[in-house]
Amino acid sequence: MGRKRCVGADCSKMAAGCCGVKKQKLSGSPGSGGPGGAGSGVAGAGHCYNSTGLSPNLSPGPGSGSGARKMVVSAEMCCFCFDVLYCHLYGYQPPRTPRFTNDPYPLFVTWKIGRDKRLRGCIGTFSAMNLHSGLREYTLTSALKDSRFPPMTRDELPRLFCSVSLLTNFEDVGDYLDWEVGVHGIRIEFFNEKGSKRTATYLPEVAKEQGWDHIQTIDSLLRKGGYKAPITNDFRKTIKLTRYRSEKMTMSYAEYIAHRQHHHYQNGIGHPLPPYNHYS
Repeated sequence: MGRKRCVGADCSKMAAGCCGVKKQKLSGSPGSGGPGGAGSGVAGAGHCYNSTGLSPNLSPGPGSGSGARKMVVSAEMCCFCFDVLYCHLYGYQPPRTPRFTNDPYPLFVTWKIGRDKRLRGCIGTFSAMNLHSGLREYTLTSALKDSRFPPMTRDELPRLFCSVSLLTNFEDVGDYLDWEVGVHGIRIEFFNEKGSKRTATYLPEVAKEQGWDHIQTIDSLLRKGGYKAPITNDFRKTIKLTRYRSEKMTMSYAEYIAHRQHHHYQNGIGHPLPPYNHYS
């Protein structure tokens, strides 16, 4: 009761967006206005990286998939994203069609950088896209067109981590608290002070990584979506919330290089392997 699956036309209305913002300061009081206004966060740990994801053991992060169901997301998808970005930055021809499935999924591509894995870019779409074209598009969109960051450069490549998230199991719920921290991603839809409809999303790992409860997560999303007025419990009840799950894989540049040394031409890479530089 109080929930319905979001399928077909319902999900196709969900526009592309980013999965997180720079680290915010949250109020410890759930009944208060929550974090500062949109854009007021200070630079820090990003909200997309799964700290127990694929690095360094090439294993999917917690919350990926469900039960014994076979995972769709794969390390090869992260390799393909690195291929696409590398070819673009160095002016090579794009890599040829990869071998993994081309089934359609809503997806996000996330880039992190450095030892502390700071968010460097994260953009995706809630509209299902064929994976070959979708990963090509959002690899470059997240690396070059995330408005929170300057376009990525060649020098940054050796310090990058790439995550691919495939979104599944969309459900519209009647209660804004009807989701589980660390299990569900959430997308909210609300009307701001001027009556304009706004949306915002966090991937499943965000709330758990930040140590947030339901209220803190919702309030952070409202601020991320541009809501500047005091946040009351009555206003929270007006939110339309969709919950979802994700399959996620993360790979470092070092792992990408090691993988490509064994499978250099698997994706049609016709250029020499990029030089690997150790972290400075």
